[in-house]
Amino acid sequence: MELDASLSWLALALTPGLACRLCARLLRKIGSPDRIFHASLTELEACSLPARVAQAIHNKEAFKRAAKELAGIRNIPGCRLLNWTEPEYPQKLLQIYDPPVLFYLRGDPQILNMPCLSIVGTRRPTLYGSQMAERLGRDLAARGLVILSGMARGIDAIGHHGALAANGRAIGILGTGIDVCYPKENKKLYERVLERDAILSEFPIGTHPAPENFPIRNRIVAGMPLGVIVIEGAEFSGSLITAGLAMDSGREVFGVPGNVTQAVSYAPNMLIKQGAKLVTNAEDVIEELPTPVRAALAKAERPEAEQRNLLAFASLGASEKKLYGLLVVEETRHIDELVENSGLNSSEVLATLFDLEMKGVVRQLPGKQFSKVML
Repeated sequence: MELDASLSWLALALTPGLACRLCARLLRKIGSPDRIFHASLTELEACSLPARVAQAIHNKEAFKRAAKELAGIRNIPGCRLLNWTEPEYPQKLLQIYDPPVLFYLRGDPQILNMPCLSIVGTRRPTLYGSQMAERLGRDLAARGLVILSGMARGIDAIGHHGALAANGRAIGILGTGIDVCYPKENKKLYERVLERDAILSEFPIGTHPAPENFPIRNRIVAGMPLGVIVIEGAEFSGSLITAGLAMDSGREVFGVPGNVTQAVSYAPNMLIKQGAKLVTNAEDVIEELPTPVRAALAKAERPEAEQRNLLAFASLGASEKKLYGLLVVEETRHIDELVENSGLNSSEVLATLFDLEMKGVVRQLPGKQFSKVML
């Protein structure tokens, strides 16, 4: 969208008292922002708007502020506005209860509709939490998933660092203006994400951190990805709020189990008790994703993975090669089928499968089912 053409969108977003939900109602009933600002007061009131909001729209009170805002945006390198009618707008957000009608964007808009996952958690992680956030961020990004977070200190930032370490992609959702990096210690991370990825905010430029902004931000962190991974969080943490929003939006929720004697483990452990998927590695997450997404990730990764699997196969013994060759990545084989087709007796099959599991090339699933691991 050209900035000069976005004045009415910005004026709509900046109209006092017009929350996202009311704004969406107006757009669906009347149409474009231009039509809304040319509507009669009677038409506006018929949309069940509060009288003062309808009057503010009718009087075009926000246009002066919108013009000033556009002038400020022009001074921010690479900044643009993205409204919900544009193809680059994150399409999954249109499914949530109150999607933003307008984003401030810096970076690559093409990344916004790629499959992504949120990694969230405490701002004061333990060593274990830090290691898991870095590991999952790195491994999931290496598989082709975009890592999204609120760019807070702690787990959020560590997950992003893991993704960038794997030369993966990242999206930051700010609870401040697009030009305000918070916390300041994340300045280098902010700049690294901007180099090839994207940062989004729905708040006007210059908006400084305020406690009420972060729950608003969290609905984007919860609604934009395929799922949310919670790594450490206390009983009343923002992580639990984000997880609850993700559930309300129909997104997957994952929990990394923690030490039950530590308060910071409350959030993920409680979520797991309530039915969230228990996660110890990237594969635990990927196997819960929609089939088309898993197929796309596997297809993108196949050439490199096939080379790794060939190298792994070359290092196996004769019995191991025989069983490994009978297994596939995306399907399971029952142990009885492996005994029948391998020519080995049941004891040999069990022992060999155990060795293959220890080497990390085979996985056992419930019911004595086995599959090949994509290396």
